[in-house]
Amino acid sequence: MKNSTMSSSVGLKITNNLCLYAGQSSIFRNMGFSSFSVSSLVEEEESRYVETWEDNEEYRDSCDMSSKVSTVCQGGRWEQVLDILELIDKGNVRADTNIYARLLQGCVNRKALEEGRLVHSHIINSGFNSNLFLLNSIVNMYAKCGSMEDARQVFDGMRKRDMVTWTALVSGYAQNQHGEEALELFPLMLRAGMKPNEFTFSSVLRACASLLTLEQGKQVHADAIKSGLELHVFVGSALVDMYAKGRNLQDAHSLFHKMPERNVVSWNALIAGYTQNNNGEEALKLYSQMQGIGMKPSAFTFSSILRACASLAVMEQGKWVHGHTIKIGCKLDVFVGNALVDMYGKCGCIEDARQVFDRLPRRDVVSWNAMITVCAQHGHGKEAVRLFENMQLAGIKPNRVTILCVLSACSHAGLVNEGRFYFDSMNSKHGIAPTADHYACMVDLLSRAGHFNEAEDLINRMPIEPTAGIWGALLGACRVHGNMDVGKRAAECLFELEPHDAGPRVLLSNIYAAAGRWDDAAKVRKMMKESGVKKEPGCSWVEIENTVHTFVVNDRSHPLTERIYAMLKDLNGKMKEAGYVIGENSAVLAVERKDTFSYHSERIALAFALISMPTGAAIRIKKNLRVCSDCHSAVKFISKIVGREIVVRDTNRFHHFKEGVCSCGDYW
Repeated sequence: MKNSTMSSSVGLKITNNLCLYAGQSSIFRNMGFSSFSVSSLVEEEESRYVETWEDNEEYRDSCDMSSKVSTVCQGGRWEQVLDILELIDKGNVRADTNIYARLLQGCVNRKALEEGRLVHSHIINSGFNSNLFLLNSIVNMYAKCGSMEDARQVFDGMRKRDMVTWTALVSGYAQNQHGEEALELFPLMLRAGMKPNEFTFSSVLRACASLLTLEQGKQVHADAIKSGLELHVFVGSALVDMYAKGRNLQDAHSLFHKMPERNVVSWNALIAGYTQNNNGEEALKLYSQMQGIGMKPSAFTFSSILRACASLAVMEQGKWVHGHTIKIGCKLDVFVGNALVDMYGKCGCIEDARQVFDRLPRRDVVSWNAMITVCAQHGHGKEAVRLFENMQLAGIKPNRVTILCVLSACSHAGLVNEGRFYFDSMNSKHGIAPTADHYACMVDLLSRAGHFNEAEDLINRMPIEPTAGIWGALLGACRVHGNMDVGKRAAECLFELEPHDAGPRVLLSNIYAAAGRWDDAAKVRKMMKESGVKKEPGCSWVEIENTVHTFVVNDRSHPLTERIYAMLKDLNGKMKEAGYVIGENSAVLAVERKDTFSYHSERIALAFALISMPTGAAIRIKKNLRVCSDCHSAVKFISKIVGREIVVRDTNRFHHFKEGVCSCGDYW
């Protein structure tokens, strides 16, 4: 009878408490926890726990109970946390620091902030509110759950603090993108007489990396050397990351190789550093070395190396990395999936990019941005707009990058009305203020479509000073439409903003030449020569069997040069028969000899691909500059002659040539 009375009382109290909290907690709601399922749970737990209290005194031992708490927190029975707190209240379980610490760690593992607050409140009322170990655990719980305001409040209220206390708060600030607060706390910690450990240093260095404060990072580095922790795997990895993000790859590389022990974080830091600093070749070499020593890559490793493949547009190596993710059982999460979408898109495989995007189990704003960008770069403007609308229907809020991607897509596809609408509504509908990049996209969209008055009016009404990107967009459109007056004004502004950039001068020279103003074109070229401004040499590359072959204009350095030029001669003859006239663009003729057109870098790369790749295989060529109009015309002819799809990626976009037609519709 005694057992029955206790069972009824405890069961009613637990049921009421759980039913109340189940309606408030997203964790419980996500588990489908309701008042109907609570009753069955209580019946099961009542019989087990009540029999235990009455029949077996060993279960009153808190060490044994803390083990049971650990099982609850780690074994997928998280809803029983409230049961445990209720049992403590009833005196059926003797609370101690172990039980509370395990409950707090369970909150950390599940990022369960509200449940953590409940445990915190229980600790305050239980007589453990001055226990340093538990207070440190509470600071850590709030920090790991992202509530730095609560963490700081607990920290400030503590009468006694040790190194764990300070490190928990510093680490929390660093992990929650509050780098400035972390750096402010570090000297206060030193003045309090605390000796930083490896966790403290790694957290402070992470803050320096996020804020790109290299000089302050060097000071922390000096402190780490004095403490003898410079080459500890945690500190060393953080130093490599900090120097890499600060564009000091030499020191990052040196530290990496000095470390006696390296883990996957160490490798990731340097690989990501090379990728972020546009040194994809070194990133790929490092990845190969990592594989050679048997270090298992993480999702972050794959994300970084895939972005390196994307920057180099090396599709075969990107596919190999993709295959490796599958081989080791790496899940297709948004981290790896987004990088795959980006890689396939930048390698010219829009179908593969879309296939990965469609297979993503969850898509975040970066996923949608990546796919919209792929469509924009490949000239699929209407599909990019459809994706943008679907993104909003899916409940994903666009950010400034999303709007930039959509405006770029509208510009490449000539969707003027759609571009106007999205630009005009970005602030009113999405709360996003236009930046210089958004204005540059709109100027490009309007002027490329021939609306020069509207484009200049937009520049004059801008609340910010026009940037080189904005004037460059206007000048580029002037070249397309041969608008000398506007082009000259835009070029003069660019000369002031970027006096050492040859691009604007080359464009202005071509505009003059296209209009037959040879003297003006010559003056611009002479001005370039006198000022020492040189045009960036064009180069093109193509990947064949995991090897990248690079070519420049009139290149004769390749071992297969004779066969390449024989192919070019054959193609020139067939194009001439098909009606192609070499060098008919007078703007280019003004500055180049007619016989050099056949030997532009993209044509040499194309000829090499034709003699090296299987018949019928698609050819993908990349160029560091904008493809010239004559080569654009030539590749259209060649695609029809050889019966192949030829994809050319230049600095602006992708051109898919097939059966004599380009995907850009000659709107580029």
